[in-house]
Formats: sequence, C-alpha cells, structure tokens
Amino acid sequence: MEFFLATVLLHYLLFGVLLSVALRDRMVTKARSGERYQKNYAALKVQNTVAYILKWKEFGTTRNLPRVRRPAKLRNRRRRALVREVTKNSMVTLDELQSSSVEIGEPSRRTTISAVLHQSGLYGRVARRKPLLSKRHMTSQLEFAKRNLKDSDR
Repeated sequence: MEFFLATVLLHYLLFGVLLSVALRDRMVTKARSGERYQKNYAALKVQNTVAYILKWKEFGTTRNLPRVRRPAKLRNRRRRALVREVTKNSMVTLDELQSSSVEIGEPSRRTTISAVLHQSGLYGRVARRKPLLSKRHMTSQLEFAKRNLKDSDR
C-alpha cells in the first residue's frame, strides 16, 4: 500500500493532477489537429499538456505504461562500491560486506550481495595450486616417473 501511495505521489509531483484517460486523449487530438500548446492549455485548463503530448509522440499512447522490470535492490553506486571493495580485498566475507552496508545505511541481505558480486563476475572460488615448473623440477619429475614406471605395472 505504501508503494502505491509513493508512486501516486511521484506521479502527482511529475504531472500535477492525475488526469483521466479521456482528457489526455482530448489533449492529443487537439495537438494532432495542429493546435498549439498554449491554446490547448487555455481550452482544457490543464498545465501539463506538453508532457502528455510528448508521451503520446514517444509511446503512441497516453495511458500509464507498465514498468520495464522490478526495481533493483541496490543502486548502481552501492553495487560499484561492493565490487570495488571485493576487488581490493578478495578475502572479505559476505558477513563483513553486509555489516559494512549496514554501517553505510543501506542494509541488504547476504544473498543480495552475493548475487550482485556474481553478476559482476566475482565468485568465491579458490585458485588451483599450479606446480612450479623450472628446468630442474621438470628433469627431477621425469626421473621420478622413469624410476617408478615399473611400479605402475602392478
């Protein structure tokens, strides 16, 4: 319910009074007939005629359009800060990141933080230990393999 009231308030701040679809369509028909914005305003006594006409020109309708997707839990600024923090210190845990986000004032769950890091290509993987292959090591490994070749036949 609070979200609905917030969207209505936001719409009211952007467009002023909430107008009926019929009134919006009347604005558009007047604009299509070639009538100027000022005359359109004078006839209908609505201030935001330009906004509704531009919306009609862009989307082809004056009705309220649905949102493209659900709003993100974290804003881009916080997302970038998390990625920066993890790239600086790859040993930081999700709990530490969560506590830092609480300190900043944007509390978020561990799963949200994990999802953000995964979207950025950061995972909690540990690199496989690669053997140090110098000339001396390679020759000693080859000698060991030749020496123990008979053991593998059993």
